[in-house]
Amino acid sequence: MIPEPLLYVYGVLPSSPASSLPLTPDELPDAPLGSGLALVEHRGLTAVVEPVDAREFDESPLREHLEDLDWLASVARAHHRVVDAVGSRATTVPMRLATVCRGEAGVRRLLDRGHDRIRASLDRVAGKEEWGVKLYVDDDAVRSEPSEPSGLSAGTGPKGPGGSAGSAVSARAGDSAGRDYLRRRLGDRKARQDRSVQVAETSERLHALLAARTTDAVRQPPQDARLSRAPGRNVLNAAYLVPVEGRQAFLDAIPAPDGLPGGVRVDVTGPWVPYSFTQSAPEPDTPR
Repeated sequence: MIPEPLLYVYGVLPSSPASSLPLTPDELPDAPLGSGLALVEHRGLTAVVEPVDAREFDESPLREHLEDLDWLASVARAHHRVVDAVGSRATTVPMRLATVCRGEAGVRRLLDRGHDRIRASLDRVAGKEEWGVKLYVDDDAVRSEPSEPSGLSAGTGPKGPGGSAGSAVSARAGDSAGRDYLRRRLGDRKARQDRSVQVAETSERLHALLAARTTDAVRQPPQDARLSRAPGRNVLNAAYLVPVEGRQAFLDAIPAPDGLPGGVRVDVTGPWVPYSFTQSAPEPDTPR
């Protein structure tokens, strides 16, 4: 008995009478992971799938590949390319990365188990798109660490038991320089604290301003600069679900560079398929 093929599931669309991909042949991604895209329909939902090689995607090799970051990155690029292409033409709920089912029967079980959640997500994101907004602060641009003044060492040279007028003057000069140094240190510390408060308030105001112009918003943990490779410290990492007709009003609310405190910048990305605002189906049956 020939085993059923493994089908990689990219995303789910509402079924249409035409039962075809909402893309022209020129717009259709070329077999990103396997032998070409296909559709599986069940209960008013249509999954975009692709037959894939069991040597890569069956249970055992898939488990090993999930530990390979380079392999994962290549799959993620293919996954997003298909989802973005299809999502640009039809409301789409993306599946989790590396969602694989055994044959069309496995895909239908997936759609059956996740039917209500997928349907609710399709209704939620219809006519909307996701935009990402990140706020960064360049700490080096505002950090001012004072160097130790040379006057701190005044009066520390050798002197006789009773001291001298010269050594007393040097000691007083050293005390004065030390007090000035401490004042500058305290002033710099307060400036940094004030700066942190200013940046936090800017982040909160921006998020509230943008969220008021969207259907929904979600804040993610700040990105680690070692992973994002973006300059500066990430203080706001948010996604916004924006009605297509409200796109311009949303973008107009984003401040220009000269409307932000010095050393602070905002990065905007999108529009995207609303990954952050969809609930996909549960995990598929393990391919067997």
